[in-house]
Amino acid sequence: MTERLSETFGYRSVTPVERERRIRSVFQAVAGRYDLMNDVMSMGVHRLWKRDMARRASPRAGEFIVDLAGGTGDIARLMAAPDRLVVVCDPSPAMMAVGRSRCPDSVRFTEGSAESMPFPDASVDLVTIAFGLRNTTDPEAALAEIVRVLKPGGRFLCLEFSRAWAPIRPFYDAWSFHVIPRLGAWVAREPAAYEYLVESIRRFPERDDLGQAMRKAGFARVGWRDYTFGIACLHQGHKS
Repeated sequence: MTERLSETFGYRSVTPVERERRIRSVFQAVAGRYDLMNDVMSMGVHRLWKRDMARRASPRAGEFIVDLAGGTGDIARLMAAPDRLVVVCDPSPAMMAVGRSRCPDSVRFTEGSAESMPFPDASVDLVTIAFGLRNTTDPEAALAEIVRVLKPGGRFLCLEFSRAWAPIRPFYDAWSFHVIPRLGAWVAREPAAYEYLVESIRRFPERDDLGQAMRKAGFARVGWRDYTFGIACLHQGHKS
């Protein structure tokens, strides 16, 4: 990737330890209102992105599926079924507490970071992550860890915010920098958390850079598709 996100928090320079502490504090603070805030910020469109992601993930009978950084369980619920194992792996107990209250009993939860998942080598069929990769302490290390736990031929899908297409960029930037922090203050009561959110989106690598990082980590058949004028992007890859 083009810069070391592990040494940033939004537009601030911090140590990796401080980055991890601050990000965990953000999700601890907003856990109870996280999904509601996503609905308000995106006017509900994030749910359409996630449904399409789950459809393209094509979860199958007998598979071991990990939804990484999926604390509130919204992706896990879409992939859950009695004939497969879906596990949410998230570093935030507060987020997972929300998820447990909303998911069927077939969805399991385990605490773990993207850089150090509690799963054996080559044991997972499918890893998904939605709006979580940019919040890891070290995205490159997270990609390497995902490759480690996937079986040969295993699939990885990553839904993330991206750089909006040029014609709508001025409107999107105005919404992001001026409206979202105010919504954060009103709905989530945490304006600083949503200032970080907006800044972290701007610091995250663009499509080509993330695709290159995925190939470097060991993924093949890397590709992506834009959602809603490039505001979000779904990246896909397979373990060689």
